[in-house]
Amino acid sequence: MADSPNRTAADPNEEIMRATYRALQEHGYADLTIKRIAEEYGKSTAAIHYHYDTKDDLLAAFLDYILDQFQNTVHEVETTDPEQRLDLLLDKLLVDAQDHLDLLVAILEMRSQAPYKEAFRERFQQNDEYVRYMLSTVIDQGIQNGVFNDVDAEHAARALMTIVDGGRTRAVVFDEEASLATARQTAEEYVTAVLAVEQSGDG
Repeated sequence: MADSPNRTAADPNEEIMRATYRALQEHGYADLTIKRIAEEYGKSTAAIHYHYDTKDDLLAAFLDYILDQFQNTVHEVETTDPEQRLDLLLDKLLVDAQDHLDLLVAILEMRSQAPYKEAFRERFQQNDEYVRYMLSTVIDQGIQNGVFNDVDAEHAARALMTIVDGGRTRAVVFDEEASLATARQTAEEYVTAVLAVEQSGDG
């Protein structure tokens, strides 16, 4: 649920995160090894192990990194208008994801390990809670501003997240890039039908 890591590498950990992303692009989660990450990093496996004991430790840090990337992009959304802000959030979750399908594949593979790996589970729960908070907060703001109906903001946020998760999953599992566009349209239809205050025709 994030943009690809594209910041300028400023320290070893940053470089390792970027190398991890490239290795995931090339090999996917199942075939990812410390050796392959080290090859992308341009250094030995010992240089990776100096910072991370195991591959799982590194990937847990990578999930933190991705969440941080996503939070930064959300914070860059300057508008406070709830309708525009909700549109931009949904774009970042679904439209921007079209440019990073390889990352979606890797993230879905890691998500499948969450029931068995506590560190992964904690990161995905954190990400889920953060996105749900962002959506419910902007919906609450829209209710207060009179542009959204007086709905259960938490329920609406969960409904939108279900649309997002469904679109992302279909895009990966069935190799249907169009699923992201369909999910974005469906989210817009939900916003129009459930959230948006019907405009009076009087004028």
